[in-house]
Amino acid sequence: MSETLSVKLDAAVKKRLVTIANRSKRSESVVAAEAIAAYVNTEEWELTEIRKGIQDADRGRVVSHERVSKWLKTWGKAGQRRP
Repeated sequence: MSETLSVKLDAAVKKRLVTIANRSKRSESVVAAEAIAAYVNTEEWELTEIRKGIQDADRGRVVSHERVSKWLKTWGKAGQRRP
């Protein structure tokens, strides 16, 4: 089941949306709905991960900057350390 939502877009964004719709042979509405769904999925995931990170920090489950820096310096080298 779908619902209608009215949004105001910047003219330049609307023009780009129309271009994408035309190139992909889809309606502007379908392109906009897919874009909103993708955005909502990403934001939902990100906010969940941020909340988990804050909970970890509150519990003292953190890694020092120095330790992370040392680990990153091993990337791409023989003896690369595991996370």
